[in-house]
Amino acid sequence: MNTYLPSQQSNQTRNQIRHQMREVRHRLTTFEQQQAERCITEKALNLVEQHGCQTVALYLSFDSEISTESLIKKLWQEKINVTLPVLHPFSRGNLLFLKYQSDTIMQKNRYGILQPKLNVQNVVPLEQIDIIFTPLVAFDKNGNRIGMGGGFYDRTLQHWQQKSFLPVGLAHRCQQLDNLPTEIWDIPLAMVLTD
Repeated sequence: MNTYLPSQQSNQTRNQIRHQMREVRHRLTTFEQQQAERCITEKALNLVEQHGCQTVALYLSFDSEISTESLIKKLWQEKINVTLPVLHPFSRGNLLFLKYQSDTIMQKNRYGILQPKLNVQNVVPLEQIDIIFTPLVAFDKNGNRIGMGGGFYDRTLQHWQQKSFLPVGLAHRCQQLDNLPTEIWDIPLAMVLTD
């Protein structure tokens, strides 16, 4: 069940959760991070196979998120198309997804996160993506997620039940809370894969 709090109180609570969960994630050891990456990679590959995916959206890890490097390489080996999010240049607060290959030219966006250099020929429409693997800061048992606060993924995942893709979060087990405060624009995920 969603808990709707007054907006100012909700924002304060959500920011506290962001801060606390990022601290928890930063305290993980290199060994714990590597174990999590192996476990998540295996689970994600199984899910991709079960759904017969041809194209998936991923993200490059940032700020102690579970590394997606191994998963991306294994997807390439399996001839699965990989896309990465790019901040939309004209529609503020929205994402585009671009093909990502080993020779893709990369650049940092305004948040300091690497993304493919914008080339309209490499844009992949959402209708062609089978799974969107999303980053998150915290999640709960109902699939609610808290991200970094920009709302990019919430806008992308709107009405996903009527679209062709499945939204799946990737997270450390320690990022799970019982219940998150939610707002009406929050979009729950279909599932979250953890270590």
